[in-house]
Amino acid sequence: MLQFDKVTLELGEAHWHFDIGFDTQGCYAIMGKSGAGKSTLLNLVGGFLHPAAGDIRWHGASLLPLPPHQRPVTTLFQHDNLFDHLDVRQNIGLGIDPALKLSAGNWEDVDAVLDDVGLAGYQSRLPGRLSGGERQRVALARCLLREQPILLLDEPFTGLDQETRESVTELMRTLIDRLRPCVLMVTHDIDEARALSAEVLRIENGRLIPQTVASRPQRP
Repeated sequence: MLQFDKVTLELGEAHWHFDIGFDTQGCYAIMGKSGAGKSTLLNLVGGFLHPAAGDIRWHGASLLPLPPHQRPVTTLFQHDNLFDHLDVRQNIGLGIDPALKLSAGNWEDVDAVLDDVGLAGYQSRLPGRLSGGERQRVALARCLLREQPILLLDEPFTGLDQETRESVTELMRTLIDRLRPCVLMVTHDIDEARALSAEVLRIENGRLIPQTVASRPQRP
């Protein structure tokens, strides 16, 4: 379980208090007004913000002593953060080693995850030759390759057109069902939340409030 134990944070005049647990294989949508603290919550998990009090634990062990790169976390952002001078294969390989010193087996893993996200045969393409949806699939592949048990999604589909967004969301849903990570997803789209998430939570007045459970629609 990912546990927020009486976590408090103050940034200027903004105050947050999180005291909640997330199931190990649960999928949660985090909603709320702009500035409510949705990304703040993810940054606490990722280690980019440190609480003033309280603890954040994964399976009972505190994450607070760990720097971001040592936490069992991977993040998919709204912006794909691809390097334009590196091809698709290399951009994904960064998820294993930032210096790209990969073994033959590592490169085979890269090719396998490309197939998982529907981009088999795209290995040598540069990001500039990809559509927005394809770029986000590359970024998703890089996240998956890291094989971390906590997946943070910070509005990753916001910049995509509706058709592409639905396609990538369906892909994400399939992969989440298969891999079963603990997922925290920031979104403003209730339909997106319902498509991916078993539970919707809203940040109001600095606290997380569970909403009505939004069951995933059954596949035909």
